[in-house]
Amino acid sequence: MIAAANRRLADPKAPLTDHVLLRYLLWSAVDVARERGLPVQFHTGFGGQAGEPHRADPARLSGFAGALQPLGVPVILLHCYPFHRQAAHLAGVFPHVYVDVGLALPHGAAAAARVMDELLELAPFHKQLFSSGCRGLAETGYLGALTYRRALAGALGSRIAAGEWSTADAARIAHMIGSGNARRIYRL
Repeated sequence: MIAAANRRLADPKAPLTDHVLLRYLLWSAVDVARERGLPVQFHTGFGGQAGEPHRADPARLSGFAGALQPLGVPVILLHCYPFHRQAAHLAGVFPHVYVDVGLALPHGAAAAARVMDELLELAPFHKQLFSSGCRGLAETGYLGALTYRRALAGALGSRIAAGEWSTADAARIAHMIGSGNARRIYRL
């Protein structure tokens, strides 16, 4: 551990790639999250590893998610696209894993309805979180929220039109995804 820290201090501007140091920092973050009753977040998919997009696949976290399960620390998979199906699968398999695709929707607006539809198909409703994906300009918050709201409304509306859900069911699910789940997980 000391050798890994010394290597890092010798070149602090280089990307952090030392596996010993990364594991130490990761488990230290898990300890803090557990002590404070907070989740840990992982940026996956869109916006992840430049030049190595396969490394941003959240399915690669399945072993780690399994190791965290007995500790009761919630794991939130952020962004996820184009690996949103894998993230949804993890949310369905592990009771402490959640999905937030917020950043992906405004950047891939043409696919937003399909992504939302697939999430509703694969991930439990109580495991999905809204976010606008806002970063940079304030307008991205507005556009992210608008895109998310439209995608969710379209997916819920199609299920109502098909007779799968009642309007009350859709409203309850929209509330869960829109704020209820985040309030519960982040203890807001």
